[in-house]
Amino acid sequence: MRKVLRVFLAAGLSALLFGCATVYNQPMNVPLRGSVQDSLRIGFEDRALQDDAIVGLAFSGGGTRAAAFSFGVLQEMERIPLRGASVPMIDRLDFISGVSGGSVIAAYYGLKKREALLDFREKFLLRNAEEYLSTNVSLANFSRAFGGGVNDQTGLTRFLDQQLFQGATFAHLRASRRPRIWINASDIYNRTSFVFGETAFAAICSDLLAYPLSDAVAASAAVPFAFAPIVVQAYPGQCTDPLPRWVERARSNPNAPPILSSFAKAISRYREGQVPYIKLLDGGLVDNYGLAGFVIAREASQVPYGPLTPQQAVKLRRALFLVVDARAGVPADFVRTVEGPHGIELIKAAVDTSLEATVGASYSAFDATMGEWQASLIRWRCGLSAADRARYGARPNWNCRDLKFFIGRLAFDQLDAARAAQLAAVPTSFKLPQEQVDAVIAAGRDTLRQSTVMKAFVSGL
Repeated sequence: MRKVLRVFLAAGLSALLFGCATVYNQPMNVPLRGSVQDSLRIGFEDRALQDDAIVGLAFSGGGTRAAAFSFGVLQEMERIPLRGASVPMIDRLDFISGVSGGSVIAAYYGLKKREALLDFREKFLLRNAEEYLSTNVSLANFSRAFGGGVNDQTGLTRFLDQQLFQGATFAHLRASRRPRIWINASDIYNRTSFVFGETAFAAICSDLLAYPLSDAVAASAAVPFAFAPIVVQAYPGQCTDPLPRWVERARSNPNAPPILSSFAKAISRYREGQVPYIKLLDGGLVDNYGLAGFVIAREASQVPYGPLTPQQAVKLRRALFLVVDARAGVPADFVRTVEGPHGIELIKAAVDTSLEATVGASYSAFDATMGEWQASLIRWRCGLSAADRARYGARPNWNCRDLKFFIGRLAFDQLDAARAAQLAAVPTSFKLPQEQVDAVIAAGRDTLRQSTVMKAFVSGL
């Protein structure tokens, strides 16, 4: 992707000399008329837990590097038993959220489950997706960059669909009960996350189940200037259901969590017709950890146990949430001289600074939300009557306080310094040599194996 970004170097001159070639994408979503009440569900009621544990993962952005790191984590999860050797941790995955490069493996694993581990390396990680993109430095591309973006959605979408998704839509993700998958992009008008899920699509009266996975992933990975924004059309007035009550409460409450308030205001604008065409770019612009889906699902809940059912909340004992962080290191060459940064380096530094700020904010919001949720669950459980405990399936000698959440992060900097530096130097690209791909995959396996949070979770079971 760095090669694509070099088109900025002479963009101003080309715009003056040749004007701007208009580049834009057509909406791929279709309207859903009448009542869409079933689509308004944001909870996990249809994803019934099979045991007393929850496992959730968030895959960060970072091109093929991020996809490879997350792939290594999934490989290691297949080797870690939770209930004896016949039940690996990967079979207890309940939620996966992905952004940008991390959304590729999130969507593919959601579609194929453990079969994805057999061919994802060959089908995606070792392939050169940039063959399908315009990456050359030319006056035409300078003009296209300032006319909307160098590439429209067709190149990357076609590559993803041919290699991985083969026409699959969100209906195929819904065909199985677990894990639940969130794909995250950035709504650049409302400056908030756009989560490809029931709430946003119900607000725009559109059929989520008919939306292609390849287009959602392409939106999540649409780097500004390198790609024109992916467009989703709102169809206000074509469905009859009201928005969920939490939307009005969140948008009018000055003390609502910022991530929830921004999302609720965007949802309201969609339904009211203020944003007929939603423009989406790389999800990392707002939340490079892809945690918005988790946070919004919890913060939007109207009950202490939400978004779980009461039966799930009573059964639950342990929850593990891991952020798989494939961010690169900090390039410091321009700080060695008085001059600089210039050109592409300046643009990249500005974008990286913005991404870094969102990372801290999204992780802090997530950590606070999960801590509050654990506390509210314990209060609710301990306040249940004997009749409610029996109705919700509490076992004999059930301990209402026997509940613990484990929140952690997996990253290159958790390995030895020399190896971490080597991994951090892997570029943010959709084209990597095999040796770098395999090195990042191995890092994913090793960071999970060494994780003290993961070890504590497993021992707590």
